[in-house]
Amino acid sequence: MTAAIETHRLTKRYGTVRGVEDLDLRVEQGEVFGFLGPNGAGKSTTIRTLLDFQRPTAGVAEVLGLDSRRDSVEIRRRVGYLPGDLRLFDGMTGAEHLEWFSHARGGHDASATASLIDRFAIEMDRKIGDLSRGNRQKVGLLLAFMHGPELLILDEPTSGLDPLMQAEFELLLGETADAGGTVFLSSHSLAEVQRVAERVAIIRAGHLVVTETVDRLRARAPRVMGMRFAAPVDAEPFRRIPGVTKVDAHGCDLDLHVSGEIGPVLQAALDQHVVDLTAHQADLDELFLAYYREEPGA
Repeated sequence: MTAAIETHRLTKRYGTVRGVEDLDLRVEQGEVFGFLGPNGAGKSTTIRTLLDFQRPTAGVAEVLGLDSRRDSVEIRRRVGYLPGDLRLFDGMTGAEHLEWFSHARGGHDASATASLIDRFAIEMDRKIGDLSRGNRQKVGLLLAFMHGPELLILDEPTSGLDPLMQAEFELLLGETADAGGTVFLSSHSLAEVQRVAERVAIIRAGHLVVTETVDRLRARAPRVMGMRFAAPVDAEPFRRIPGVTKVDAHGCDLDLHVSGEIGPVLQAALDQHVVDLTAHQADLDELFLAYYREEPGA
């Protein structure tokens, strides 16, 4: 089946400044795909290149089976896009934006649009300049979804939304995927992405460092163990145990991350008279941060 998004060695540089390098990415139709990275990692550069707002330095990209450069007008007709730096016309109302974009696109789904306006309590009769950041963001979401696109490319879509609207937005993404639509969700928030995405890619300094399912990433996350001892603990025996990746000792308390068997850790704890212990799987935020830790001496 044709991928919703596919890139081969996609590269974008701004003179000597790196944007993205040799990006090989594939997003399947009908999935919610998370594109993760901090500000400046290359997320927005990738999106702008996919939509032909800027031309790649090298490599190729296809969107819905179409060439991102040659077929850019057709791609934009079939894609819903919410930019991370959303800019609307301050002097126009939400309703006027809807009419303007509908004319440019050749129409919109009136029933779906009315449902979204009601669902997100979008203030359509007030000028954009008079709206809060969150209410402007809701107008942006409406414009992205208004024509029932096959593919949604959303860059930091929940920015400014309150928790209730964020939860409603996550429900909307699930419904979109269930109906056969595809969502490319760019964010720096792993907590947000892991709730809705099936697969994620992590980008660092313009390079993809991993593409994996959320479940497999979660399985790779280390255990986090917390211990309390009867006397101040000697942390050195724990640091020498294979699979222990992080050790923090504070008096009688010890926190550590463990990848692999925990038997040697438990034995070391018994040797020092452990009196209390807790353990849980690290969340994906910890795994995400692991990909961004600087190399020694960097």
